[in-house]
Amino acid sequence: MAPGFWDDVEQAQGVMQHLTRLKEQVAPWHDLSKRAKESFGLLELAQEDDDQSMAGEIAAEADAVTAELAKLEFRLQFRGPHDEGDAILAIHAGAGGTESQDWADMLLRMYLRWAEQHGYQTELLENMPGEEAGIKSVTVSVVGQYAYGYLKCERGVHRLVRLSPYDSAHRRHTSFVLVEVMPDIEDDVEVEIKADDLRTDVYRSAGAGGQNVQKSATAVRITHIPTGIVAACQNERSQMQNRQMAMKVLRARLFALQEAKRDEERAKLKGEHVSAGWGNQIRSYVLHPYHMVKDLRTNYETGNTTAVLDGDLDAFMQAYLTATIAEAQV
Repeated sequence: MAPGFWDDVEQAQGVMQHLTRLKEQVAPWHDLSKRAKESFGLLELAQEDDDQSMAGEIAAEADAVTAELAKLEFRLQFRGPHDEGDAILAIHAGAGGTESQDWADMLLRMYLRWAEQHGYQTELLENMPGEEAGIKSVTVSVVGQYAYGYLKCERGVHRLVRLSPYDSAHRRHTSFVLVEVMPDIEDDVEVEIKADDLRTDVYRSAGAGGQNVQKSATAVRITHIPTGIVAACQNERSQMQNRQMAMKVLRARLFALQEAKRDEERAKLKGEHVSAGWGNQIRSYVLHPYHMVKDLRTNYETGNTTAVLDGDLDAFMQAYLTATIAEAQV
């Protein structure tokens, strides 16, 4: 209602979007408070009337409120400037051919299941299938509140130990896959990209088995020459849409690189050991000779490998966020 507020439409829309995000943060706490007060009211009525018939209903609501409170308290651990926003997830198979490519496909399924459980929208932006099975690399957009805050816990190398279904001798194999997670940054976040530093290649979208998804060349691959960073998109219908999405991914990757360099410099000043890229193994998934998933950063582990591979990752994420907050306070 302030005079002149809507004179600058773009700025006004930004303010309104920020207001909406703040309301989304506060509303669940108000709703939870209301539910708790109503439950206490029912409990008092039941006690006054010595009515045991409502005991089950009140207990069930108490459990539900407790679970929702734990969920909201978990979100308080998201303190980064981009934690509340969307994420771009990239999965890259390591050395090992079909084994690693199949493991990359398993991880993709795991994250898609996790996103579905949280009500997030996902879209495959680029997918490079393996020769025999699995995927060489894939890039996924994950849209939803706190998507980046959750998924940033998954950055690093994931290691799988199992009896290989692709080995005729059925021997035990170890496979490695790199998971990248970048914030889907807003346009107002400054990332310097010079047109002369970009090389753009246009090609046909290819599906599994090398079949062309489209007859015309609509897929776009953009290379940032100074850093060698590559971003591609083949999911959209037009070349222009794929170019826009590829640039969006490239901006996110360059921003993540800038942030990683800042973190590395801060760590060096504090005298911490810094490991990055393929050397940064974060989690081990063992399916033979026993079943165990263990996070090497927090030592949190579980023997329910099936649940984890079906997307049950929140306990690992919470352990990591709790540990990083504790380290920051030291």
